[in-house]
Amino acid sequence: MKTTTLFSLIASTCLLAACDHGDPAVQAAQQGPGPTLPALKNYLLPPMKVSPAGSWKQGESPVVPASLKISALATGLMHPRFVYALPNGDILVVESNGPKQPKMRPKDVIMGPIKAYGGSAQKGGNRITLIRPASGGAAAQRTIFLDHLKSPFGVALVGNDLYVANADSLMRYPYTEGDTKITAAGTKVIDLPGAEGALNHHWTKSLLASPDGTKLYVGVGSNSNITENGMEAEMNRADILEVDRASGATRIFASGLRNPNSMQWEPHSKAMWVVVNERDEIGPDLVPDYLTSVRDGGFYGWPYSYYGQHVDPRVMPQRPDLVAKAIVPDYALGSHVASLGLVFNTPGSTMPPSFREGAFVGEHGSWDRSPPSGYKVVFVPFHDGKPSGKPVDVVTGFLANGHAKGRPVGLAMDRSGALLVADDVGNTVWRVSAAGGLEVLTKARPPAFFCRLGPDRVCRSGLGSTATGLGSIPDLSLR
Repeated sequence: MKTTTLFSLIASTCLLAACDHGDPAVQAAQQGPGPTLPALKNYLLPPMKVSPAGSWKQGESPVVPASLKISALATGLMHPRFVYALPNGDILVVESNGPKQPKMRPKDVIMGPIKAYGGSAQKGGNRITLIRPASGGAAAQRTIFLDHLKSPFGVALVGNDLYVANADSLMRYPYTEGDTKITAAGTKVIDLPGAEGALNHHWTKSLLASPDGTKLYVGVGSNSNITENGMEAEMNRADILEVDRASGATRIFASGLRNPNSMQWEPHSKAMWVVVNERDEIGPDLVPDYLTSVRDGGFYGWPYSYYGQHVDPRVMPQRPDLVAKAIVPDYALGSHVASLGLVFNTPGSTMPPSFREGAFVGEHGSWDRSPPSGYKVVFVPFHDGKPSGKPVDVVTGFLANGHAKGRPVGLAMDRSGALLVADDVGNTVWRVSAAGGLEVLTKARPPAFFCRLGPDRVCRSGLGSTATGLGSIPDLSLR
């Protein structure tokens, strides 16, 4: 049997298994602090519903509410997964896909063509591209900033050190403001779980610097769904690791997080928050992916329990001692939405008032639920540092006529307060801003400020000195 025919047969078999449909009412009730959790189910073959990858036609774009407008910041990219705004207004776009994985179980053979069908197998650039926007948000300059990386994802700038989290290592590069290309060889800070050629199931490594610049936090996903590859494969995984910048000393900051992504500091409480992808194969309405604050030393359940003390009977041996300690997440986003991107709106943002205080979440979209869930960017309103309402759709239209024209991943806020969305299937970075225009919205609020972290950090106005109606805004130095 030809390989293509075999893959077609595998895909057809899996798609036919999608006879157990999710309940829209349950999915709607899985958004907020107290989600509805139905009884779990066991399957010989779990339900799958994969939306085949499509593409954006000329002039097409995702859909946003009337108070917003959307445009393409950059197109023709190579699987953009993450975006990072530098203090001078430049945008770094991480173009990447996962390393080749060993096939250890029949499921691994099946999942390859299934996920490729949904667009996850596009060739990644394994590089970082720099975009220098012109006025109005269009790309005025575009250069290859860093090349020949190993499935990069997370980025963080601390002083003049640019850190990149590859699939297998944390690297440091010298950076000077205004650089459009880094040619210096990087320095390895530490190895990360996922050595080259080894199993690296959740390969993306998120990265966040501490406010004082002394620590780095690395999000490392599990090496399995629920430890089917053995606990020895889960060393320092399903964790957020804390790395001391000076010494490289590493400890587990928080654990039991199946696939933690895009850690961020909440502006009011200053607490760390993260979005997490939960486990699969126990039903289309289990388990809700979530948004939660992160406690130092906290345990969040994986693999032994989900959403607090709900025991997963598939995991052996059981650990009731750890289940008793499992922290209930703060906020459910819905089952299988695949939350990968998170960014809090910046103080002084130019976004409309309804999007001023809260978190934007990029939902990459389900591959094992009918009807599909996710495939959009939502906004979770916050008040006094906590979620305060249901999520609101912000960017939709990625899924049309059964095809995924795009899939949102990483998010960032640019220097003007606009939202940036990495679309890895559409190979585009989208820019979402207020429909009323910058000049009208900035008069009522002070501009945002962006800081270079570290003991010699420098803060500058997020809007610069040329924003209409603001006059001259000097640079500020904090020592």
